[in-house]
Amino acid sequence: MSDIAATRQILVTSALPYANGSIHLGHMLEYIQTDIWVRFQKLRGHQAVYVCADDAHGSAIMLRAEKEGITSEQLIANVHAEHSADFADFLVNFDNFYSTHSEENRELSELIYTRLKEAGHISTRSVTQYYDPEKGMFLADRFIKGTCPKCAAEDQYGDNCEKCGATYEPTELKDPRSAISGATPVLKDSKHFFFRLQDFTDMLKQWTRSGALQDAVANKIAEWLDSGLQEWDISRDAPYFGFEIPGEPGKYFYVWLDAPIGYMASFKNLCSRRPELSFDGFWNADSSAELYHFIGKDIVNFHTLFWPAMLEGAGFRKPTAVNVHGYLTVNGQKMSKSRGTFIKARTYLDHLNPEYLRYYYAAKLGRGVEDLDLNLEDFVQKVNSDLVGKVVNIASRCAGFIHKGNGGVMVEANLAPELSSAFVDAAPSIADAYEKRDFSRAMREIMALADKANAWIADKAPWALNKQEGKQDEVQAICALGINLFRQLVIFLKPVLPTLAADAEAFLNVAPLRWDDHKALLTNHQLNAFKPLLARIEPAKIDAMIDASREDLAAAESTAPAGNGELVKEPLAEEINFDAFAAVDLRVALIEKCEFVEGADKLLRLSLDIGDAKRNVFSGIKSAYPDPSKLEGRLTLYVANLAPRKMKFGVSEGMVLAAGPGGEEIFLLSPDQGAKPGQRVK
Repeated sequence: MSDIAATRQILVTSALPYANGSIHLGHMLEYIQTDIWVRFQKLRGHQAVYVCADDAHGSAIMLRAEKEGITSEQLIANVHAEHSADFADFLVNFDNFYSTHSEENRELSELIYTRLKEAGHISTRSVTQYYDPEKGMFLADRFIKGTCPKCAAEDQYGDNCEKCGATYEPTELKDPRSAISGATPVLKDSKHFFFRLQDFTDMLKQWTRSGALQDAVANKIAEWLDSGLQEWDISRDAPYFGFEIPGEPGKYFYVWLDAPIGYMASFKNLCSRRPELSFDGFWNADSSAELYHFIGKDIVNFHTLFWPAMLEGAGFRKPTAVNVHGYLTVNGQKMSKSRGTFIKARTYLDHLNPEYLRYYYAAKLGRGVEDLDLNLEDFVQKVNSDLVGKVVNIASRCAGFIHKGNGGVMVEANLAPELSSAFVDAAPSIADAYEKRDFSRAMREIMALADKANAWIADKAPWALNKQEGKQDEVQAICALGINLFRQLVIFLKPVLPTLAADAEAFLNVAPLRWDDHKALLTNHQLNAFKPLLARIEPAKIDAMIDASREDLAAAESTAPAGNGELVKEPLAEEINFDAFAAVDLRVALIEKCEFVEGADKLLRLSLDIGDAKRNVFSGIKSAYPDPSKLEGRLTLYVANLAPRKMKFGVSEGMVLAAGPGGEEIFLLSPDQGAKPGQRVK
């Protein structure tokens, strides 16, 4: 008898990837997490449907397409093909991966807006915004830069200061400029449309405490609810790539209005091809189906305030739960292009098996919203130890004896009923961990079983018994149970490792395994030839992946937009001979003082001690060192015989050396310990 409750109808989504760039390993955390959960539900026999789509609207897509000299439609089609291939190769098994730029999404967005408007939840008023007179468009906050009104830091975005953390209105910026054209923006009025989020305060207070959210998320949302909800601006002015608001020429739905509706649109598109699925059966307000969203913590407010309120106001059902995860770090730090740890999905796939990462993420993912660290050294060790050294090792240890000693037929025997029972008894707890998205607990419990199996096989030592007269029947019984234990582990790991499971099913000569199959043992069963199932990760492949990620960055940095929107390679600088290079007087310098330069966007002023003299140098490294005082007392390398250069802010007497792609990724070069100011570098 099955331990599975009645068949459930479950619709699952992941957040929509933006159709403006490549998928990287930080993105993949969410899609792998969701895919594992959906595969588990399907393995248990439930009707689980997984839909997603590219988020294909907004100014950023319009501007990138314009820069590349193609239409927005061409851009999103190109990105959709790239995303689809990356997801498929990472074994993310969407039932439908669609696009928000679809007729289904247009119709549903208009329907929801119309229902909200008719119910009195839409208001309008004039809004004063910055307008780029050269580009002919209103500017979103991220397209405005200027000086922070609080701390006077330059080159800050229109809504917050990266230096002091202050938030403000774009109109409060000093010396504002358009990040698109560089023009000075002007203030201009425009009619905007607003969703009256505050109308749903009572409903949201109840829903957010109903168990639909993790406690930490519900507590965060309570802060917004307690401080009072505000109207939400849901419109943008032309030019804009998106859906025009019905009856309002030149006014478009803000991308965040139609993006979550893309979940509904993707499912509706799937229903047109899957007659057993009913759109109304999943989305009506009285639906008995379940709806789950998997998202990152950066978009919590959209999915736990705006989205359920929109659904409620338009007469649709709300999510059963919104499952929130944290960010990904690599080797304990934010992903870095210069360090090669900003790794694209495709770059990873060019070097490593996707199931390695699927397992590592599963082993790290708990129920909470804590960040997850991809430690590459631990990644190699854990995959090699757990998957190769424990799980696959069981099959490779036992298969040969069965093929050589009994023609590949597993005998009917169970030498350790207490061990096989322990595997069966562990299944409900493992299933509970999967259900609760506590994948790390599930992996620990599975590997504990693998340890028990390996210890039992090692204790019985069939390789030694096989050399003894009259012990061959015992060898066959040991190895038959070993293969059965391996089969049970494969069932438990199948949501995480679908390819390994398929290869194991081929070796085991069985139909695709279901969850309940773990309860029975194979007896008098013919195996197929055993082939290696997983190879160990060689550290050299990790190094190659990191190097390739740096090369990806180098390729991106060496391309510059030509006048016609095409991308061209920057040529190398003209060669110099050795004598010219030897003429450079490179010295060690002590940074005695470092300070901001008033009126300069990128410069710092460095006062240097070069041993027998003092020098004043301006360096464009401000973005990497927001607190210049931290450079004081450091040694660096200085070009001493560079001709002085007269600048707007003074005379720069030489140059300090730094490396990196730019922005925050600039690193001032320093000599080894023991160097002294004034020493020449040869």
